[in-house]
Amino acid sequence: MPGDPYYKSRHWRQLRAARLKLDRDTCVVPGCGKRATTVDHIKRRRDGGADTIANTRSLCREHDDAVKELPDGRRRNGGKLVVKGCFADGSPRDPSHPWFTGGPRGVRSS
Repeated sequence: MPGDPYYKSRHWRQLRAARLKLDRDTCVVPGCGKRATTVDHIKRRRDGGADTIANTRSLCREHDDAVKELPDGRRRNGGKLVVKGCFADGSPRDPSHPWFTGGPRGVRSS
């Protein structure tokens, strides 16, 4: 939450930097590859989510917007990331799609 003083704390700045470094400043959504600009709690703090590296993920602006909180406090898509679109070769980006191959190089992500 933007008004939460925790997000101005030294602990958060260090956790955020560590998460971005771990993810090489790249969005963790399979097939995205865009620059990560946000570190997001997977399970929200207000719902008991821990301030740990395991409960955070690096996201690009598009994927962060896909899970942002609505005015009523609920998260869009229930906080789950929805992978849309195709790679340049026309193959789907969504790992759950039956035609998913992992992208132009045909490498499946695990």
